[in-house]
Amino acid sequence: MARRKSGKLGRITRRSLLVGSVAVAGGVAFGVWKIRQPVANPLNPEQGATLNPFVIIDRDGVTLVTGRAEMGQGTQTTLAAMLAEELDLDWDSVRVIHGPADAAYYNGALLEAGLPVAEYAMRDWQHSVAGVVGDMGKLFGLQITGGSSAMRDGYERLRHAGASAREALKAAAAERLGTTPDTLRTEGGAVVTADGARLPYAELAEAAAQRPAPEVAPRDPSQWRLLGKALPRHDMLAKVTGTATFGSDIRLPGMKFASPRMSPRLGGTMRSHDPEPALAVPGVERVIDLGTGIAVVASNSWAAMRGAEAVEIEWGPAPYPPTTDAIFERIADAFDGRRNSRLRDDGDVERTLEQAESVVEAEYRLPFLAHATMEPMNATALFTDDALELWTPNQTPLIQARLAAEAVGLDPEQVTVHTPFLGGGFGRRLEADYSVLAARIAQAMPGTPVQVVWSREEDMTHDFYRPGILARMRGVVANGRAEAFEARIAGPSVTHQAGRRMIGLPLGGPDKGHVEGAFDQPYRIANYRVDGHHADLDIPLGFWRSVGSSHNGFIHECFIDELAHAAGRDPMDFRLDMIRPESTVAARVLEAVRDMSDWDTAKAPDTGRGVAFTWSFGTPVAEVVEVRDENGRIRITRAWIACDMGRALDPGIVRAQMESGLIYGLSAAVSGKITFEDGMVTERNFPDYDVLRMHTAPIIETRILENQSRLGGGGEPGTPPSMPALANAVFDLTGQRARSLPLDQQFDFVT
Repeated sequence: MARRKSGKLGRITRRSLLVGSVAVAGGVAFGVWKIRQPVANPLNPEQGATLNPFVIIDRDGVTLVTGRAEMGQGTQTTLAAMLAEELDLDWDSVRVIHGPADAAYYNGALLEAGLPVAEYAMRDWQHSVAGVVGDMGKLFGLQITGGSSAMRDGYERLRHAGASAREALKAAAAERLGTTPDTLRTEGGAVVTADGARLPYAELAEAAAQRPAPEVAPRDPSQWRLLGKALPRHDMLAKVTGTATFGSDIRLPGMKFASPRMSPRLGGTMRSHDPEPALAVPGVERVIDLGTGIAVVASNSWAAMRGAEAVEIEWGPAPYPPTTDAIFERIADAFDGRRNSRLRDDGDVERTLEQAESVVEAEYRLPFLAHATMEPMNATALFTDDALELWTPNQTPLIQARLAAEAVGLDPEQVTVHTPFLGGGFGRRLEADYSVLAARIAQAMPGTPVQVVWSREEDMTHDFYRPGILARMRGVVANGRAEAFEARIAGPSVTHQAGRRMIGLPLGGPDKGHVEGAFDQPYRIANYRVDGHHADLDIPLGFWRSVGSSHNGFIHECFIDELAHAAGRDPMDFRLDMIRPESTVAARVLEAVRDMSDWDTAKAPDTGRGVAFTWSFGTPVAEVVEVRDENGRIRITRAWIACDMGRALDPGIVRAQMESGLIYGLSAAVSGKITFEDGMVTERNFPDYDVLRMHTAPIIETRILENQSRLGGGGEPGTPPSMPALANAVFDLTGQRARSLPLDQQFDFVT
């Protein structure tokens, strides 16, 4: 069924939150936002589902609704805990679902983080401006799970929604009992009277929905029962028992399966194709011409994949240089063009470099990277003349609806998006290409549901990659300190390319994402300059876990390490001496990881240690990695992480995300690369694009600090310091400096 349009847009303030005033399908939905006029309820009662932005109460109990995807990061668990905390629900009774595609779930924190300023240095007035910018997320339909923003976006909003719903229920109970709300309390999903009588929420919901809730602040953290503790993950039981529904688990009556094969030269053309070899494969039913590729429809996914490979196709050329070296020559050309940004320019870098007796110089080269999610891209679609229904594991429901609608000639309101569990995202499923393909294939088969599953090879070679990057660095040290730091960073722009696809508007101006992780670090260097240069390349690019900080964290922290050694200083002491006095939270994570790793004690023979620090997504993270020489091969033995998110809403999930981010970064550092030959991606499957395994992963210890005054992100900040910490450890072990990734091109690792 079609999704309802949102109401008139406007700025959402804390005071505008109220309880929804509609009952649907036998249930009551709480947490609707009021702007200047209340937004429309995103539910479609004809579906028989009691969906609403935040809380549903029906005869079966309470269902908590989140607008964020669950891709293994624990987001839905903590968001639900925010609501359950205020509603006094028992955790084992909580039901959680993903909400519909609707602007009511806009992500304000994502836009707030886009201001071109360093987060560690933001003042209160800048945070206020960021809040206004964040409210514009509703205008663009930014219902997005990404940018380590879910907790920061939901922290106030969902706690207020839960508190408002609680007070509405108490008011309804007070009216029924002829008393006042202050004589009542809530517990275990019921309103409780002074003498212990219980009125379940289900009995009060209809009446509560008829009144706006009294304005009430969320509870002080000292009163929390759920938040601040490691809760059982809401999705864990289903996942370990195999009952969780991922995108590839969707099954509908009469469903067919399809597999696409698009030009291996990304953005290239299809000159001709012969479908006959595919039609000879048992189970194959038809071959659909998609213009720039084909899709094979079959009775099962394996037959569809085999059929797609069998089609004989002549492909056109790529719209970019054909080889990796030629691509990086194009990136190097960007240094000679006009710079895009200079977001940090302290002191007089040029004069300091000219007058220095000695200048430390280095050039770093980082490869393109794939997301490599364990579940390949897939989507299931059902097209009729006036509607499209999608079951698609995604991070951007409204963007999926808009782009799929455009592809098949419908309005976005005619598209319904269901978001099952995601078998990994890392930013890949912010894109809508796989949903668009499913919509187009379903349009060719009206009335028949079709599941489109990509082969691993199609997935790996048709990603939206992290860009290749070149960085030219210069620095000066004197009297044991860094006197100058200059970074010039060149590569194609993820922000401008992906932003145009997702928002539908051209983006210009200084590109913060291109230089984040370099310009915005809390180091006190008198002469400090960071320039960003955009390279003109048509290779598809996307947001990869920790985005610009993933490459700039490596560049920045490896060069800081080079400066430390040029100054004859211990790398940990060197960093601590340079941390700005006002950035005590940054100093504390470095001090914590120093203590955890016994940094100041003598290392065992044939052992190296490296340290790195990056402030990203509102969270400072310091990491130490230890490596050991095993008969000429390098083993990553141990890693220590210290982070400060301000408040650990679920320490177990924070720890898991930090350690996951570290492993993701170490995998990329050791062996991750995407290369091109004849315009085609060379790496086609995990044997070509390996990751750390259990026997090659380090023992990890994590310490979570809570000294920040504001909430930081958790899903991505563990990744940026991991790569430079490893490279610095390898230097400590071997005396050889790595200025390019992956490291296995220069060193031999235990596999």
